[in-house]
Amino acid sequence: LTWSFEGEQNAQAESLDSLATGFIAALFVIYALLAIPFRSWIQPLVVMVAIPFGIIGAVIGHFVMGFGFSIISIFGIVALSGVVVNDSLVLVVTTNEMRKARPGASLLEIVVGAGRRRFRPILLTSVTTFFGLMPMVLETSMQARFLIPMAISIAFGVMFSTFIILLLVPALYVVIEDATSLSSWIFRDADADSEVPEVSDPSTPA
Repeated sequence: LTWSFEGEQNAQAESLDSLATGFIAALFVIYALLAIPFRSWIQPLVVMVAIPFGIIGAVIGHFVMGFGFSIISIFGIVALSGVVVNDSLVLVVTTNEMRKARPGASLLEIVVGAGRRRFRPILLTSVTTFFGLMPMVLETSMQARFLIPMAISIAFGVMFSTFIILLLVPALYVVIEDATSLSSWIFRDADADSEVPEVSDPSTPA
């Protein structure tokens, strides 16, 4: 004897499976699109670190608004993943540009300057997105309740991740640069040691 879920349960399970596959593929595409212009394998990960915190914000938003998590909420999270990377992308790009323009400045000074320069654009972008979605979130009609979980995921995910991005992305940028410099220093010393010429013993006949 065997048993299985059919009908609506089966259709929902198939939708979740296809959504998970598409979400993973989308993450790889986002990573590739970021790695090409950055010419780096690490910096795209710094940009994409905002995605998990956007998901946390979406979960918190459902809890605050009193809505259960549904498949429509997951659709909102998938859409959210392409939105939350914008703020961290702007911050990383500005940091790279300032490093090229000011080669003699310290990395900490550049990171702080980039955060100050992009603080207002990043905050205004997230705030306008949040309040633009609030009419849908607060709508009480039955026609809108189908889309409210998606709006909650995007609105609260963007707002929560913004404050994390402003603190976490600069810190990760500095940590990664320090780790890269340390690894370069270690391997450079190792190469220098391996290239030291051997001193021949003068007592040994030629």
